[in-house]
Amino acid sequence: MAIEIKAPTYPESVQEGSLATWHKQVGDSVNRDELIVDIETDKVVLEVVAPVSGTITEILKAEGDIVVSNEIIARIEEGAVAAAPAKASAETEAPEPTANGGLINPAAKKLAEERGIDASQITGTGKGGRITKEDVVNFTPPTAAPVASTPVSAPVAAAVALEEGDRVERRVPMTRMRSRIAERLLEVTQTTASLTTFNEVDMTALMDLRKQYKEEFTKTHNGTRLGFMGFFVKAAVEALKRFPSVNASIDGSDIVYHGYQDVGVAVSTERGLVVPVLRNAENMSIANIENGIYDYAMKARDGKLTIDEMTGGTFTITNGGVYGSLISTPIINPPQSAILGMHKIQERPMAVNGQVVVRPMMYLALSYDHRLIDGKGAVQFLVTLKELLEDPAKILLEI
Repeated sequence: MAIEIKAPTYPESVQEGSLATWHKQVGDSVNRDELIVDIETDKVVLEVVAPVSGTITEILKAEGDIVVSNEIIARIEEGAVAAAPAKASAETEAPEPTANGGLINPAAKKLAEERGIDASQITGTGKGGRITKEDVVNFTPPTAAPVASTPVSAPVAAAVALEEGDRVERRVPMTRMRSRIAERLLEVTQTTASLTTFNEVDMTALMDLRKQYKEEFTKTHNGTRLGFMGFFVKAAVEALKRFPSVNASIDGSDIVYHGYQDVGVAVSTERGLVVPVLRNAENMSIANIENGIYDYAMKARDGKLTIDEMTGGTFTITNGGVYGSLISTPIINPPQSAILGMHKIQERPMAVNGQVVVRPMMYLALSYDHRLIDGKGAVQFLVTLKELLEDPAKILLEI
């Protein structure tokens, strides 16, 4: 009995996806719930598994084709998987080890061999760190090391010199996620009256508090590490309560004031920037926030974030400081009206009570939509954030 394999049902925010990688081909045997194909949307990569055990009889969509919600992409003949074909399939499709102990899918290995690429130099982004066909396509070879001294004829030496002297270019299509990110960023610059205001925060008290309690915090909360993001999210939640316009959004000719604080935390991945959301952050403890951010970071690294985890949000925090950024102007994440940018902590001489002292300082940047948020409100929001972070007791006491 032929069973149709369909694309997943996309949420309202996703219109279509592109077929990324077929893990099975016509004639291959599959078991129920075995991975068959990956579909990449502008937010996440969705895995489609076999609904039943059987044999793939027809593939209707090729890699790179556009796939809409619930579209038929293949057919499978239901039935018990024969032992011999299953063994052959396992030999053909099972990932193979690379020279450095990693794993590479057969299709990726074949493509790497065709292009003369050493698979051990490729970082895998597939399940369990496997190297996929897409990883091979996107691989940029490192600068060639000096060739060992080996006697070669003059024509061969000339050919090598010519090849090394070429100005090599490589053209690859944008991933669907990267393309969508580009569209959204361009849309923001064209449709919002974006403005950025800056301030700086003295991190001395926060760093002292973290140093004093980080070990006890980790023991009490089952291994959860105490970072700075928990304090920043809690401080942002308190400031958002005091300045509801920063937590609001524009919908047509209406202003929507949200009675909750869903804080998005920007996470950078190899595929692009994603913003998973901490739902009802106002009800979360610092330990819960740190746990939530860590879980999202691991899911983002493995490509396991769901669309629901990245949908919504009333305010976003992005931390360019982890990459060494000293100051920047973050771009608003629509339909939100503001985004907070954190930056590198750097020691600078400061005037304190008439004395010049060296303090660990961080620049804060708040980009906001001037159509909804006035300059006064934006500045006061940032000043409130600064005051809360410089006196962390206020965060806990909500004063």
